Amino acid sequence: MVERIDADPLGDILKAASDPTRRAILTLLAQEGPLRVTDIHQRFETSLNSVSKHIKVLEKAGLVVRRTEWREHLIEVQMAPLSHIDEWFAGLRSIWALRLEALDALMTKGETTDD
Repeated sequence: MVERIDADPLGDILKAASDPTRRAILTLLAQEGPLRVTDIHQRFETSLNSVSKHIKVLEKAGLVVRRTEWREHLIEVQMAPLSHIDEWFAGLRSIWALRLEALDALMTKGETTDD
């Protein structure tokens, strides 16, 4: 049985990034810098309410932060949480590296015994 871990930043990040609209919002913010919610909304063919909900999911995952400057709420991308994905992939890469090394050793051993 797999246990659910309540504090799962990687899961939150992957869940937030699983939606194409949220990925597009992240890309937009990474390219253009902080934007108002209404500026983000103008780039998408969806309701302001829908864009706001997407932003809240991204905020919960830590991928964006909301800054208030006077009366404006600016949404800014946060790249640091993506390190959780890098760490996860690094672990997967190390597993594959070990497996490939074992396969290489097995194949090399087979080559030397065939002579």
